[in-house]
Amino acid sequence: MKLITVVVHGVTGKMGREVVSAICREPGIKLVGAVDVDVSRDYLVLPDGSGKVPLSSALEGMLTALKPDVMIDFSVAKAALPAIQIALKKKVYVVSGTTGLTNTDLAKIDKLAKANGVGAIVASNFALSAVVMMHLAGIAARYFDYAEIIELHHNTKADAPSGTAISTAKAMAQAKGKPFNKLPVEKGRTLKSRGEQVRGIPIHSVRLPGLLAHQEVLLGAMGQTLSIRHDTVGRDCYMPGVMLSVKAIVGLKGLTVGLGPILGLEG
Repeated sequence: MKLITVVVHGVTGKMGREVVSAICREPGIKLVGAVDVDVSRDYLVLPDGSGKVPLSSALEGMLTALKPDVMIDFSVAKAALPAIQIALKKKVYVVSGTTGLTNTDLAKIDKLAKANGVGAIVASNFALSAVVMMHLAGIAARYFDYAEIIELHHNTKADAPSGTAISTAKAMAQAKGKPFNKLPVEKGRTLKSRGEQVRGIPIHSVRLPGLLAHQEVLLGAMGQTLSIRHDTVGRDCYMPGVMLSVKAIVGLKGLTVGLGPILGLEG
């Protein structure tokens, strides 16, 4: 199998550092460069003591010089889209875990990837148990008319609801074929305390120190409820999904949204 060379975009963030460590442990994948918006030196020392790789804030120059097979992106939405577009134009495959990209953004990525004969995977969550949780929630959604999602994350997470929660709600509504039922609201009252509504599903966001990433999908019907829960206790849980995506993407064209198709969980 050909060695897959990788550049990591957003390398100084928590997820970026975790990705670098995972690549150092992964057979068949080699880190050749790293990029972040604000860097103080021109190299990154690898955590396994195997050496160092070029580090820069200039993504385009890095991709031109190193010609990697894949760019892994864990940054922020406003930085991710331009970076992904640069990579695709240079015929570099993309694996991105950045949330906040719009449907318009995804359409641009798909069009650009196809035009350049490469592939891109954009996923809101790379934890395999989270992907299975979302798949099971989609199956269950067909049989319930009421559902709610509680997502709990660390207090430094900026966005709410989480990308995973929004993706879950959309997938559930798609599987059901219509939005979920909303509970009636008394005249003069508001829905402020009921969470953000996505396809008829209230999403409740909790942000506290001591948490990492957790989500519970609750479905209810007459005389019964169903709970599907996913818990993350370490960022290393995302790495098997990221490494799997890097190896899978080099055989794909266009945009793949989520890990479900990679795991054969499309239906």
